[in-house]
Amino acid sequence: MAFAPFEKVALIGLGLIGSSLSHVMRREKLATSISGHARSAATRERAMELGLADTMHEHAADAVRDADLVVLCVPVGACGPVAEAISKALKPGAIVTDVGSVKSAVIREVSPHIPGNVHFVPGHPIAGTEYSGPDSGFASLFENRWCILTPLGGTDADVTARLTAFWKACGSNVDIMDADHHDRVLSITSHLPQLIAFNIVTTAADLEEVTQQEVIKYSAGGFRDFTRLAASDPTMWRDVYLNNKQAVLELLGRFSEDMSALQRAIRWGDGDMLFDTFTRARGIRQRIIEAGQDTDEPDFGRGSQHSETTAPADGRD
Repeated sequence: MAFAPFEKVALIGLGLIGSSLSHVMRREKLATSISGHARSAATRERAMELGLADTMHEHAADAVRDADLVVLCVPVGACGPVAEAISKALKPGAIVTDVGSVKSAVIREVSPHIPGNVHFVPGHPIAGTEYSGPDSGFASLFENRWCILTPLGGTDADVTARLTAFWKACGSNVDIMDADHHDRVLSITSHLPQLIAFNIVTTAADLEEVTQQEVIKYSAGGFRDFTRLAASDPTMWRDVYLNNKQAVLELLGRFSEDMSALQRAIRWGDGDMLFDTFTRARGIRQRIIEAGQDTDEPDFGRGSQHSETTAPADGRD
């Protein structure tokens, strides 16, 4: 059955995720009209130049009036204040969702501001690049990527089904998951790797016996991958760690223990332990490729700027 378009969709935030949603909605005709909101006048002007919205608004409340679907494409820490700002302007029966990489905190901050006659279904499209801003979006961002929905207890099944159909029409595979479980899963698949990337890049930059120029000049593929992750939006990631701290801290403890085990193996020449660990890790990589979530073709930084990563949603503007 064909997806029935929304009459009006409001995109609150037009960075990577918001602009990509606009492109795919235009391409697949998923909305009759699109309204948008961004904090900066420059972003609003550029969004109109790119045709990302039919109307752009300085205030989020103006963007959501009469919207059937409202998508909060803002950093996790901004979701609560934005929800409060749009609360009184939401259309009865509208669906509100988000694209944040943390779900429990978003539910806690947003839910109190959602009127009883409005449906709130938190979401997280697991797709992204290190780029941000209205020029960074592209229609194929969500193709064959997963989108996780974490509906609250008592959510109308038809509403969840409608949002599921929307994301599938955008090209995504959709899973339904408990919010706390989502946060634990993403802490290991996204949040911890990103934190390691930030740390290793700054560590390399701070080495006294190795110059920054040498780090840049002789970077091997692994370090380049870390720098790509470390180029992601600082505001977005700050909010992720402040709002998923328990899960991330638990994993950091486990990671530190496992790293200490590798340290001991290297110190004592335990080649078998190292070989077994690396073999297990290699097997995980192959399973990711087999699942269609990456390819085994290295691009070493020479590919399109639109190479996909598992980084969460972009910054607000």
